[in-house]
Amino acid sequence: MRRLSTGLGMLLAALASTAAWANPERWQLNMTPGATASSHEVYQLHMIIFGICCVIGLIVFGAMFYSMWKFRKSKGAVAATWSHNTTAEIIWTVVPILILVGMAIPATGTLIRMADTGDAEMTVKITGYQWKWRYEYVGTDVNFISSLSRDADAARRLGSGVDVTAIENYLLDVDKPLIVPTGTKIRFVITADDVIHSWWVPALGWKQDAIPGFINEAWTQIDEPGTYRGQCAELCGKDHGFMPIVVIAKPKAEFEAWLAQQQAALPDVSATAQTPAPAPITKS
Repeated sequence: MRRLSTGLGMLLAALASTAAWANPERWQLNMTPGATASSHEVYQLHMIIFGICCVIGLIVFGAMFYSMWKFRKSKGAVAATWSHNTTAEIIWTVVPILILVGMAIPATGTLIRMADTGDAEMTVKITGYQWKWRYEYVGTDVNFISSLSRDADAARRLGSGVDVTAIENYLLDVDKPLIVPTGTKIRFVITADDVIHSWWVPALGWKQDAIPGFINEAWTQIDEPGTYRGQCAELCGKDHGFMPIVVIAKPKAEFEAWLAQQQAALPDVSATAQTPAPAPITKS
C-alpha cells in the first residue's frame, strides 16, 4: 500500500509539473496549457473530462470489486434469480446520456470559438511540400521556404559521424522560422502542393491538415513572446520525420521592424519593370 501511495504521489507531481510547460518535454505525462487562449480552453476541457472519467472508473470498478469480495462463493453467496431490473436499466441509460450531454456543451462551445477566424488582423498562407513549408504573409511580398536546419539535416544522414546529442533541438529546428507578432489574432490558410501534410504546433492548441486543392483555416493569438516548435503530423513520405515547424512570437514593434527589413531585402521588381527598353538600332 505504501508503494502504491508513493507511486501515485510521484505521478500526480509529474502531472502538476508538466502542466506549467509551454512546449512538450521528454517523458511528459500530460497535456500542456500551451501559449494561446484556445490551448488553455482545450487543456481545461481535457482536465475536466479526465476527472469525470476517473470518477466513473472509481464508481464502476469499486462496485465491481466490492461485489466480487462481498458476494464471493467462499462466503456462501447465492446468485439472484431475477434477470433484469427496469429501474436500474433506466438509470444506467439516462445517467450516461446526461453526462455525455454535459461534456458536449462546453466542448461544442470551444470548437466553435476555435473555428471562428473572423476579425483576424493578419493572414499567413501555409503551403506544405515534401518536405518543407512555405510561409506567405498575405498583403505583402514576403514569403519564404522553411526547411530542416542544415546541421540537423547533415547529422541525420547515415554515416555522417556527427554526435546528434550535441545538436540543440535536433530535428526540431529550421533554417527560417515563422515570425509572428504577439497580441494579434492571426488567420492561417493552409494547403499543400503535393500530398497531404498537417501543420501542428502543440502550444497553439490545434493542428490542421494541408490538403492539395483545398484551403483549410485556423487562427491563433499568442500573447507572450517565445519560441514554439511543432512537426508535420501526417505521414507524407520518407522524410516525414524531418519536417519541423518553428514559430517565434515577437512583440509587435519587433515584428514590424522584422517585416520591414524583409520587404526592404526584396528585389525592386517595379523599378526593373519601369526601366525603358533600349531604342532599336536602325540603319541609315
